[in-house]
Amino acid sequence: MPPRRSDRAPVVSGLAAAARGRRLQLGLTQQQLANLADVSRSSVQSLEAGQTGVTLDVAQAVFRALGLALVATPLANADD
Repeated sequence: MPPRRSDRAPVVSGLAAAARGRRLQLGLTQQQLANLADVSRSSVQSLEAGQTGVTLDVAQAVFRALGLALVATPLANADD
């Protein structure tokens, strides 16, 4: 069963905060990050805003350009 929208919100907002925080830490503009990740500035803006329409490919490219990795780990309360 897919996660409910409310279950996805913390994940999306966490990714958004991580991307924006790291970008600012590196002193990059959204356009500079977009160039490094080979994506559009609007894609970076959408990711940082926590919009759910951002593709996994875009998120991965942005995180890679930021020196971060997207990693899947089991949930502590996941059903077996």
